[in-house]
Amino acid sequence: MSVPILNASGCLDALAAPAVARSLDGFVTKTVTPLPRDGNPPVRIAETDVGMLNSIGLQNPGIEAFVTDHLPQLAQLAVPIWVSVGGFTAADYAETCAALDPRPEVAALELNVSCPNVEEAPESIAELVAAARAETSKPLYAKLSPAVPDIAELARAAETSGADGLSLVNTIRGLALDERTLAPRLARGAGGLSGPALKPLALAAIFACRLATDLPIVGMGGVQTGNDALELLAVGACAVSLGTVLFADPEAPARVRRELGDAAAAHGFASAADAVGAAHTARGEPALVRDQPKVSV
Repeated sequence: MSVPILNASGCLDALAAPAVARSLDGFVTKTVTPLPRDGNPPVRIAETDVGMLNSIGLQNPGIEAFVTDHLPQLAQLAVPIWVSVGGFTAADYAETCAALDPRPEVAALELNVSCPNVEEAPESIAELVAAARAETSKPLYAKLSPAVPDIAELARAAETSGADGLSLVNTIRGLALDERTLAPRLARGAGGLSGPALKPLALAAIFACRLATDLPIVGMGGVQTGNDALELLAVGACAVSLGTVLFADPEAPARVRRELGDAAAAHGFASAADAVGAAHTARGEPALVRDQPKVSV
């Protein structure tokens, strides 16, 4: 059994790079909101020595234009389409999910409930997931931030409210300065940090959530190699998303898939899927590891 490899939302323009999108087991769109958004002013992306900062600001055409213009083109890729859904109120999430529910092109919905503009409290997560759940029968994945005191509590709140899975993790707030002027390099100051620095946070979050819930987990954060992917599986993910690496290496999906198989074999696993939860069983806690869930792609 193979491990699905997807892209992290916002890290790949499938229409500009269709060959890369087709090399994935599922394509995740940029976040869509009810109304069009221009996003934040430039500069919106800055490289750092530990990863990348971005402050795009949820730029998107709005749900009406997305459904009319973008979704039919994405369907031609012939890969499962996951739509990232965002907003600033529960009503926003409900409206967008209602518009996407009848669309056969959409395989799953990923709820971006870790936007900096959304309060990160269990009751808020519960409200947003419940509002979306009421408007769609499609699989719902809640994308959570590691920048919370207890991410397992958020995972339980998402599960109780109707989430079918978790995407772990979103970026964490960071800031970089211009070496000459000492001014922030992004126009809005801070932005979301992705890349290698995020992997330890992702590992901790997935490890905790795997113990707290039976939901399938799509792991992401700092995946550069097949061994990185294997570590995410070991702490409890059952699928892996590639993010920052796609900006530099369009061959990353095929390469990471190949390296993952080699890394799993080197550890004695018959397949990469057999590595799911290995970090838990290595601690002598088999009772805490549920049957391996699956991500539908």
